[in-house]
Amino acid sequence: QVQLVESGGGLVQAGGSLRLSCVASGSIVSINRMGWYRQAPGKQRELVASITSGGSTSFTDSVKGRFTISRDNAKNTVYLKMNSLKPEDTAVYYCNADLYIMDLSRNNYWGQGTQVTVSS
Repeated sequence: QVQLVESGGGLVQAGGSLRLSCVASGSIVSINRMGWYRQAPGKQRELVASITSGGSTSFTDSVKGRFTISRDNAKNTVYLKMNSLKPEDTAVYYCNADLYIMDLSRNNYWGQGTQVTVSS
């Protein structure tokens, strides 16, 4: 069984910063891509940022230059550093991981989500 546990969300004023963390645990052999998604009320879940096992990153246009994504492969952890936050960044942020487990099957997992609220 695999679990993804996010932390680091909260309430912040516009212009502030937050860092989200997501730790993957369980019967993991290796992790391919890890990513952060977000879902605001009444909107579809969208991919915010992702990072491959080799460190290649991608970002949705609205966060480019403000957010960075990184990972610590030894700790099975992915981070999302969010700077210059805007009210429109308010959403529940979800961690996602594409990984291989002990039976060598490839699976996709989601965390439970962490709320980020940016006040104006």
